[in-house]
Amino acid sequence: MPKPNKLIFLPGAGGSLEFWKPVSDLLVHAAPRKLFGWPGFGSVPNDPRVNGIDDLVARVVSELDQPSALIAQSMGGVIAVQAALQRPNAVTHLVLVVTSGGIDVSDLRAEDWRPAFVAANPSFPRWFVDFKADLSTDLRAIRVPVLLLWGDADPISPVAVGTRLQALLPQARMHVFEGGEHDLANRLAPSVASLIDKHLSDAI
Repeated sequence: MPKPNKLIFLPGAGGSLEFWKPVSDLLVHAAPRKLFGWPGFGSVPNDPRVNGIDDLVARVVSELDQPSALIAQSMGGVIAVQAALQRPNAVTHLVLVVTSGGIDVSDLRAEDWRPAFVAANPSFPRWFVDFKADLSTDLRAIRVPVLLLWGDADPISPVAVGTRLQALLPQARMHVFEGGEHDLANRLAPSVASLIDKHLSDAI
């Protein structure tokens, strides 16, 4: 399995450039980093060229100019999966953290995060929370090693979501953090970084 020459970090619905910084700073892997923030979210200025999830996917795909690993949180995982499907030969590894991955989770008792998110962030673009898709039938085409990181105390993306993704992705393995919540990638950065370093070095 080739090693990535670039590490691309994708945040969740908050769109924060800073979310992945603790993990990025702790990683031993020497590849250059690209930390994404979503235009119009938080401290990232609005960009009139970005009007939907497809535009974010296109931005990520444009960064796949060399073998790259995609490391994604929550809704960022939906974008990562679509980018990997569009450019399979450019993605060496995926790390998906507490994400739906673009599958239907309505039967898995996942808490709907959207109403509280919209209420807390009324200036954020609504198209992000309105996005719906089911990529279940496409996931088997992703043949790269996938690391799934979940917490057993996350009502937004319960462990059952990760388990279903693991069943759909041909080369996926899963780690569950005891007491981990939806922000585990930021709060548990040392442990998360260690697992990602091993994932980027090992082949499944």
